[in-house]
Amino acid sequence: MAYYSREQLLLMGFKKVGKNVKISDKASIYNIGDISIGDNSRIDDFCIISGLVNIGRNVHITPMCLVAGGEKGITFEDFSTIAYGVQVFTQSDDYSGMTMTNSTVPEKYKSELKREVVIGKYSIVGAGAIIMPGANLAVGTSVGAKSLVLKPTLNWSIYVGNPAVKIKDRSKDLLNLKEQYLESEE
Repeated sequence: MAYYSREQLLLMGFKKVGKNVKISDKASIYNIGDISIGDNSRIDDFCIISGLVNIGRNVHITPMCLVAGGEKGITFEDFSTIAYGVQVFTQSDDYSGMTMTNSTVPEKYKSELKREVVIGKYSIVGAGAIIMPGANLAVGTSVGAKSLVLKPTLNWSIYVGNPAVKIKDRSKDLLNLKEQYLESEE
């Protein structure tokens, strides 16, 4: 995997680029002027990132992810991760047949659901999961592989299924490790 150099990233026109950012040259990034990326964050091969997207520090977007920020936006808070093939949407067409669908049709003929998505601090989303508009992940949320998240989650909880449901609380032990990590950076 080849990453863009810092100089290349700065020339691309991102809204903000932190220190030690790694973005694969095989990622497709649209609306670069609307995208901010914090220190020590990484976007891997074959990801598609578009729309309004704010990426905090130490965020990892692994290969083959789709991050569709649209006009409402997606925020990845610090230390969050999405695994292989995760899809995050802020917009969804009306599938009822009462309106038209797809990006080639003017807005006045459609009824899209448009809601911001926040992937909270310390959250992790398993491979192949889908996060729908407005399904904000609270701090410390863990989502199992292939889960479909349709609504907001609770802090420090583990969710699985289609649709995703809470199965138990998640440990907060990682917070001690985060403090050790941050101290080692100084």
